[in-house]
Amino acid sequence: MTAALIAALLFGLLAIGMPVAFALVFTGSLGLYLVGGWDAMVGVLSTAPLSTASSYELISVPLFILMAEFVIMSGVADNLFKAAATWVGRVPGGLGMATALAGAGFGAISGSSTASAATLSSTTMPAMLKAGYDPKLAGGVVAISGTLAMLIPPSIALILYGIIADVSISALLIGGVIPGILVTLVIMATVLVLVTIHPASAPRGRAYTMGEKFRSLKVVGPMVFLFMAVTGVIYTGIATPTEASGLGALGAFLIAAWERKLTRAALAKALVHAAHASCMIIMIIVCAKVFGYFITLTQSAQAIVAWVGALDVSRWVVIALVLLGYLVLGCLMDQVAILILTVPIVLPLMKALGFDPVWFGVIIVVMAEVGLVTPPVGLNVFVVARYAKRPLAEIFKGVLPHVFSHLLLVVVMVAFPQIILWLPAQMAP
Repeated sequence: MTAALIAALLFGLLAIGMPVAFALVFTGSLGLYLVGGWDAMVGVLSTAPLSTASSYELISVPLFILMAEFVIMSGVADNLFKAAATWVGRVPGGLGMATALAGAGFGAISGSSTASAATLSSTTMPAMLKAGYDPKLAGGVVAISGTLAMLIPPSIALILYGIIADVSISALLIGGVIPGILVTLVIMATVLVLVTIHPASAPRGRAYTMGEKFRSLKVVGPMVFLFMAVTGVIYTGIATPTEASGLGALGAFLIAAWERKLTRAALAKALVHAAHASCMIIMIIVCAKVFGYFITLTQSAQAIVAWVGALDVSRWVVIALVLLGYLVLGCLMDQVAILILTVPIVLPLMKALGFDPVWFGVIIVVMAEVGLVTPPVGLNVFVVARYAKRPLAEIFKGVLPHVFSHLLLVVVMVAFPQIILWLPAQMAP
């Protein structure tokens, strides 16, 4: 009963706009006091913050965020879009497909979905509108392409899941590679279908010679360098994700310097932005640890596992209901908050039903991608609308077909888990 009341209070505080971290630590502390008394509450509050913040794996979060800031500074995203447009711009909906490819490339060297959406909004969106694209189609593909950074390594969301769930971060990041490629292809296929139905919504671009196409690939070099400095060293076992995050930040710094974008003002701005984002995420994780102790003390997770285990239903029905719950939560809450609140409770249930925790982590991050573009929160849609100066309703309408495409892909990945698990199984020990 206490757990239910504290959970209701938590969601109430979130609903009125209290920051996630403060809502978690307040309700967690209150719950600890009600269940274990003053000593239990003080004991947790005096030890949990330091033990959580000193986690070695947590170092990767600010470093990957700093890497994203250096990537934005370098202007690599502009070059990626131009290179992709050179190759596929002549195809029906080619600039939309180029946006998806640029989003995948930027995601592979960034890890921040909001940064990716903001960058794409200021680069690819104006190009599509100038070419005569339907604003609804253009806004939709930009918003959904920005979410690829959540899945393609280095993914901050997968790192957070790994920290919360105590699952191999290396396996999670490598497990996101093939799904990331599939999501990119699904976005491109959805654009092709939409353009086939309404040809006037996306005029064909100009044709390029093979010489021009191959010359355009030189801008892909920095992306390949950075991808290998992060994902490559993790896959081959040369470095851990934490060490790879340092290599990635250094590599992005060198790229920004090579592009001559590394001014004192730009460096200060990147460091401040990275510090702000890192403090927010780490504060949420620390406060969630306090709430997690309360959940552990009340044995709520164990009770839910036992209750579901006693139900006479297939485990596939359970996973369907869990994913439906994630879809609903994604419409209402921030994705980091969803991971923090749900994983400690839902993951034991998934393990009890025989589902692989790496597979489940990638699946819920794909579901979180959908949440980034669904109303009423739809953070990526708000970012695109702000940077592109387009109406929110227009972007939401444009992204709707991509939501259905994503959900169909989730069904395929649930039915065939090896899509996610095959590549991590090939990693160097």
